Parts: sequence; structure tokens; C-alpha cells
Amino acid sequence: QSTTAMPSMGMDPRLARAVQSNIVEFEQEAWEEMALSLRQAGRTFTLLLSAAAAVSLLVGGIGVMNIMLVSVAARTREIGLRMALGARMKDVLMQFMVEAVTLAALGGLVGLVLGAGGLYIAANGLQWATAINPTMFMLSITMAALTGIIFGFGPARRAAQLDPVVALKSE
Repeated sequence: QSTTAMPSMGMDPRLARAVQSNIVEFEQEAWEEMALSLRQAGRTFTLLLSAAAAVSLLVGGIGVMNIMLVSVAARTREIGLRMALGARMKDVLMQFMVEAVTLAALGGLVGLVLGAGGLYIAANGLQWATAINPTMFMLSITMAALTGIIFGFGPARRAAQLDPVVALKSE
């Protein structure tokens, strides 16, 4: 509107044409700046969500490790008895690793079910646009199992290195 009013306000028609021809370039630059700003905001949001996910995995891993340490401490006699009857260190290590991975994977599965329920509520109750990607389901279960492997190895190794004689004496 202002460019059409320029000639009637006594402005030189050449200046008005120059201003009007630059508006298209100005609008293009404004759109490009807005797109760049949105991309940067998206990267920042992705980084923030990744950091929150990393903290959640760390907290979950510490929880798995604590549960496994308590399990090893409570079952010391059982571990000693198994080793006295011929179980190898590898067998005991594998037993506790399977327990840790199962515990973490089940926790991941419960999280997936709760997340899917939250998405369902957001899509149908709040009318928000949501998307579910099956690859993300598999990736989340894999990450949960990997967390179980990483954080369950220490307690499993501790159980495997128990001396059977000392373990059988413990109460």
C-alpha cells in the first residue's frame, strides 16, 4: 500500500519504482531469515529433547544397577550354591545379565505403552497432530536393552566373581 502511495505524495517516480522493485527481494530475504530461524529453533529443540532423553536413560540405568546390586546381595547364598555345584563364572554372569536386560526392556516396554497412551490422548482428546513411527518403537526397546547391558554388567560381574565358600557362609 505504501509503495502505491509514494508517487501521489510527490516522491520521484524513479525512487518509487526502485523501492517497489526491492520489496520482492526484501520479502524473499524475510522468508529466508524466518526459515533459518525455524531450523535453528528445531535444532535447539532436538538438542534439548536429546539431553532430556540422555538424563532419563542415565537415571533408568542407575535404577537398574541398584536393583541388580540388591538382587546380588540378597541372593549371595544362591550364587555360592550354584557355583559350588559347578556353575561357571560365565553362567552366573549370563544369568544376571539376562535379568538386567529383561528388567530394562520391560521398563522400556511399559514406557512405550504409556507414551502411546499419551499420544492417543493428545491426538483424540486434545486434537493435536501426532505421528507414530514403528522404527522408533524398535529403537526405544533396543536402547532400553542396551541400558540394561551397560548398567547390569557391573552387578553381574560382581556376582560371577563371588567366592563360593564365602558366599555360602553369608546370611
